Amino acid sequence: MSILCDKNTKLLIQGMGRMGRLHAGFSKDYGTQVVGGIAPGKGGQEIDGIPVYDTVAEAVKDTGANASVIFVPPPGAADAILEAADAGLDVTACITEGIPAIDMMRAKAALRGSSMRLVGPNCPGVVTPEQCRIGIMPAKITKPGPVGVVSRSGTLTYEAVDQLSRLGIGQSTCVGIGGDPVIGTTFVDALALFEADPETKAVVMIGEIGGSAEETAAEFVQSNMSKPVVSFIAGQNAPPGKRMGHAGAIIAGGQGKASDKMAALEKAGVAVSVSPAEIGETLANHVPELRP
Repeated sequence: MSILCDKNTKLLIQGMGRMGRLHAGFSKDYGTQVVGGIAPGKGGQEIDGIPVYDTVAEAVKDTGANASVIFVPPPGAADAILEAADAGLDVTACITEGIPAIDMMRAKAALRGSSMRLVGPNCPGVVTPEQCRIGIMPAKITKPGPVGVVSRSGTLTYEAVDQLSRLGIGQSTCVGIGGDPVIGTTFVDALALFEADPETKAVVMIGEIGGSAEETAAEFVQSNMSKPVVSFIAGQNAPPGKRMGHAGAIIAGGQGKASDKMAALEKAGVAVSVSPAEIGETLANHVPELRP
């Protein structure tokens, strides 16, 4: 069992521009079932051997697709998310960066009651090692195993996964939830999925400054998690009022500081790494039975 995607996932590419085509190819090469692309006005064609449809609904009807990845530019990305939900997909990962917050607020409100799981936006997507790749994550650094990885930062997701793999500690599923202020899947959502997944024995959670998602996650860990959790918080030296890459990574009004997040996590029993270079070792030391 894996969360979000596995070898049975049938993936659509929403947005068959240069980036969509590039990563469709990488996903196919990894073994993911890429069953169609969405490019309005180009239905009936093939692009790089992938059948193209005008709408997600047409593609689902024809291919049985149950997931998608969105490479649609910011002005149309929120509508692409809703189109995926309306078509009945189980999960979609939105890679698009720069979607207006007001568009995402409207989309998130419209998704209430929907059974679709949204990952992102502004995220690297999801990889279940040797089974499925949805998004832009470098899947070749992953290794099948018992550690779930969830992160607001794309590059730190890759860093943590690479460290674990080099230590011989594999991953169950790797999830980049994105760094925007309004996202679909939260830390708590991902932690709950990992807690319920029998293949996951421990979790690495990578947060960053800004907002209160990590403090909320700490409360969830303390009350609901039986599995060990290791964390790292990026932006420990960031000055107040200065954005750190992501739209949501900003200390404002005295809130969102790394030190507060780290303290909340440690209070909840989470082992917190003080350096991004020590995430893997922190997990290995905290859960030594996972070392090969």
